[in-house]
Amino acid sequence: MADHILLPLPLLLPLIFAAIGMVFYKNRTAQRTIAITGSILQLGAAGWLFSRIWSEEIIVAQLGNWAAPFGISIVGDTFSGIMVLSVALTGFAIFIYSLADIDKKREHFGYYPALNLLTMAVNGTLLTGDIFNMFVWFELMLISAFMLLSLGNTRKQLEGTVKYVVINLFSSAIFLAGVGLLYGITGSLNMADVAVKLEAFDNPGLITTISMLFLVSFGLKAAVFPLFFWLPSSYHTPPVAISAFFAGILTKVAIYVMARFYTLIFIQDVGYTHTILLWIGGLTMVIGVLGAAAQYEFRKILSIHIVSQIGYMVMGIALFTPMALLGTVFFVVNQIFVKMNLFLISGVANRLGGSFELKELGGIYRNYPWLGVLFLISAFSLAGFPPLSGFWAKFTLVYAGLEIGAWVIIGVALAVSILTLFSMVKIWAFAFWKALPEGHEANTSDYTKRISTRDLVYLVAPIVLLAGLTVIIGVFPEFLYEVSERAANQLMGRTDYIEAVLRP
Repeated sequence: MADHILLPLPLLLPLIFAAIGMVFYKNRTAQRTIAITGSILQLGAAGWLFSRIWSEEIIVAQLGNWAAPFGISIVGDTFSGIMVLSVALTGFAIFIYSLADIDKKREHFGYYPALNLLTMAVNGTLLTGDIFNMFVWFELMLISAFMLLSLGNTRKQLEGTVKYVVINLFSSAIFLAGVGLLYGITGSLNMADVAVKLEAFDNPGLITTISMLFLVSFGLKAAVFPLFFWLPSSYHTPPVAISAFFAGILTKVAIYVMARFYTLIFIQDVGYTHTILLWIGGLTMVIGVLGAAAQYEFRKILSIHIVSQIGYMVMGIALFTPMALLGTVFFVVNQIFVKMNLFLISGVANRLGGSFELKELGGIYRNYPWLGVLFLISAFSLAGFPPLSGFWAKFTLVYAGLEIGAWVIIGVALAVSILTLFSMVKIWAFAFWKALPEGHEANTSDYTKRISTRDLVYLVAPIVLLAGLTVIIGVFPEFLYEVSERAANQLMGRTDYIEAVLRP
């Protein structure tokens, strides 16, 4: 009974606080208080859920007491548990940051409720054990993201929003087609039940075809090569708090789903499907990092780097070994913190320097050396420098490739890390190290006029939190390594998941 209460909490709490926030939409102070209170409670519930999963390994709630596969299954294993906890932690950071980043107009039109609804949809995607319900949660994510992207109604935002929505609607249509075909051959949409029934299905070619439909759908949502073109046009257009949440969470949810499907359901022809995944991973790394190297706008560089880092995660899924999946889980969690933090830092740099364009920025390190240090922590982690968390994530993936002799993808991964460092050094050189261009303010007092002390605290506190996590995970990687190892073993040993869900 405890599991039936605990597992739905990450879905119910954001919904409840979104509803309360809408009631008080005219009261800015009340909305902010409700949002922060809700995020704290969500963090507590996520921590409680993860501790329960850690002690029990896999917990399941069958809503309405209908046994699987007939009812709606909510499943918490180590991978979904650490993802829900990461979402709650970063969501708390975003709510704090939003107090200084989101203007009154956006707050009045439902920013905080929309962010809570997006959090609910993300958690629903992570915890569902049913493919059709996953489709529903994806659609709720799309609706919430559409609202957040369009808040403000600027021309640039609307252009980015239209691209985001059209592409994701196309992705959803392909997803729904795959769902229909999968139901047609199995008579079920419970993921554990589908996995069992596909083992006895005698047409592997049809299964592989269906798996390619899901790959296209998930590939669009994850922004892998060659389906990434929409992301750089969308993620840099809204306020920083929104783009940071999108950058940290949404593409990682797609990777989570991809890892779930290609370890639990579509394993009939690994030599074909996972080879395609490996090629996609390698090309995504290369194209993403080259695209980022050509940019001179802070958030555009970071947006295209999302694509490059997604390639590493796909690489781990494609190698399909326990060590590779361990690396993927570690990499996903690390990237949630690091990528989100870099976006938040870009927002502070914009507030201090008045622009996201690197050529118009400068002198930030001279006036605010602490911000430069915080940037270097996240930037070096992104590039994979020891002893930061990104080093262990990339080291594990490279080690997994060495175990099976995947020399080409290892070479690509290492080369892309060097190019990633080039992009981070470019940001450092232009925005932090060089002097301000002529015609810009050039002293500390002029910088300070751009941002109040109170707002600076709201903006910097989440950055310090996420940077601290990056350092802690890097210096003490044992816990996340152990979590990732258990998650990888559960993904590879899918029998435990199936038995837990289908247990009478």
